Amino acid sequence: MTDRFSFALNATDGSARTGVISTPRGEIRTPAFMPVGTAGTVKAMLPASVRQTGADILLGNTYHLMLRPTAERVALLGGLHRFMDWSGPILTDSGGFQVMSLADLRKLTERGVTFKSHIDGSRHELTPERSMEIQRLLGSDIVMCFDECPALPAERGRIEESMRLSMRWAERSREAFGDRPGHALFGIQQGGLEPDLRAESAAELKRIGFDGYAVGGLAVGEGQEAMFACLDHATGELPQDRPRYLMGVGKPDDIVGAVKRGIDMMDCVLPSRSGRTGQAFTRRGVVNIKNARHQDDPRPLDEDCRCPACRNYSRAYLHHVFRAQEMISGMLLTWHNLTYYQDLMQGMRDAIAAGGFAAWEAGFHAARAEGDIPPL
Repeated sequence: MTDRFSFALNATDGSARTGVISTPRGEIRTPAFMPVGTAGTVKAMLPASVRQTGADILLGNTYHLMLRPTAERVALLGGLHRFMDWSGPILTDSGGFQVMSLADLRKLTERGVTFKSHIDGSRHELTPERSMEIQRLLGSDIVMCFDECPALPAERGRIEESMRLSMRWAERSREAFGDRPGHALFGIQQGGLEPDLRAESAAELKRIGFDGYAVGGLAVGEGQEAMFACLDHATGELPQDRPRYLMGVGKPDDIVGAVKRGIDMMDCVLPSRSGRTGQAFTRRGVVNIKNARHQDDPRPLDEDCRCPACRNYSRAYLHHVFRAQEMISGMLLTWHNLTYYQDLMQGMRDAIAAGGFAAWEAGFHAARAEGDIPPL
């Protein structure tokens, strides 16, 4: 067990990479998918169950935790790891994305953002310094810089202004974070879909110096083709010897395309959110368990899946409990989806290590094109 944060790149295949992030709380195998525990819990899952899916790290949400139960309360109760009973690494976002999405409830200045809580309307201020303080109180292993993230599409002038503000905030975040052995601070590249602004942002972040680098400002309405076009150049501008994190992504084919372009870490609420709404991700695409075609189907969701939903229950049962609005429906489908995502990551890690990522990717797309097989 290490007492510091480090990243070892073990193999590459084209731009795809596999390696290990080492932290005092455990190793993170990359490429890694981080389940989202917004309010200190991955919805419908016990922490031990999340670990069984293969997850090495969880994501917590600064904005939600600062409002409820408050970072100060979490700190008094022993920190977020103890509070939510997760012993592995935790990454916390900065709160910037959630605050920016409040639109009419916020006011943006050079200092930071003042906003009204979506819970009770109380007024709060979030600055780079306050974001670092909150994440320190939570005890995050990986801390994200405070940034601004405008939705796309947006005018170039707006993107440029926002990126440069985020870079000034990044420097303040770096100073406020200080020297915390065993903990890491990630900078966030911004610049929308503009290659020159992305390059300028990356250069400024490298000048400041961070333990890892995120590609921010994507998956905010631009579409997959535009996102991939941006990643084709954005990842190459970031240091080779540091982890690269694509924030808020995504669907399975988004993840595969991102890894192909050199991304090491991702997060998204989609596996758990989809599980609660009756959607299951499988090797052959998405299965909508609410559809009547499943009501008499004795087969598992995916015969090759190792999760309890597939090992112990039929599609007919999963259809029934979803229609009956039983809690076990969301629990089982979320467990399945998180398992699928973690198996997807392991498949890519193995393929990259063996130098066979292109063949693996072709098989991934071929299986999805085949589609779900109807019952006999």
